[in-house]
Amino acid sequence: MIIVNSIEELFEQTSAFNGSVGFVPTMGALHEGHLSLIREARAKSDFVVVSIFVNPTQFLEGEDLDAYPRKEDADAKICELAGVDVIFMPNAEMMYEEDELSIMAPAIRGFVLEGSKRPGHFDGMLQVVMKLLNLIAYNKPTAFRAYFGKKDAQQLALITQMVKNYFINVEIVPCDIVRDADGLALSSRNVYLSKEERVRALTLSRSLKKATELVMRKQFEVVMIKEAMAEVLKEVDVQYIALVNRQFQAIDEVEIGNTIILVAAGVGSTRLIDNLWI
Repeated sequence: MIIVNSIEELFEQTSAFNGSVGFVPTMGALHEGHLSLIREARAKSDFVVVSIFVNPTQFLEGEDLDAYPRKEDADAKICELAGVDVIFMPNAEMMYEEDELSIMAPAIRGFVLEGSKRPGHFDGMLQVVMKLLNLIAYNKPTAFRAYFGKKDAQQLALITQMVKNYFINVEIVPCDIVRDADGLALSSRNVYLSKEERVRALTLSRSLKKATELVMRKQFEVVMIKEAMAEVLKEVDVQYIALVNRQFQAIDEVEIGNTIILVAAGVGSTRLIDNLWI
């Protein structure tokens, strides 16, 4: 495994690739969720590249950019054990100019749910993902796939749309949410939770389980499902409960095979999201 810290070094390494490439973009502080993406990429690719970059443009004023966990040595060891070929660790000066073009999230899907709670976040996220995809694709691998988790469902939808709209030659591979044994969806921000807050955080996954039970009983009305979920979530600061189709359009009834149930809530000072694909 090779760690590269410059774009020139990255190009030097990828130019030697002779086969398919699997790419996993991350902000570091790797956990089992990231590892599941890397394993999937390793199983399907001749070469695996992981990027570790805490992207400043997707953090809003007052968010946890400076406090975001950074564990570069541990991340490198995890990648080595998982069979990663190249880790790309750039810095902000390398990735951004002072005055450069911007990518804008779509006017509707980019400004609902996470977009309404964190205006500008998706612009920054799409900007860096566009850059990273172009960097990895620079040497034109024979097959290029990028792996993203379903936990960030709206992010995944917008990246997929960006790839389509800008004709980027990459296959976006969605990967299932990974959870701890107690049901909590894995997130780098889980480390901020106290023991008591972690217990309360479990209500997010429990609310989705409640929604699953209702759907299995053929209760498809969105209003009823949201009310039942809100009852489970009384101990946290709910920011939204939403049921949408795969295009992130609001729906009145669950459509099997075309619905995502999403929840976002504050637990103490930590903001968590979770979802269920039906």
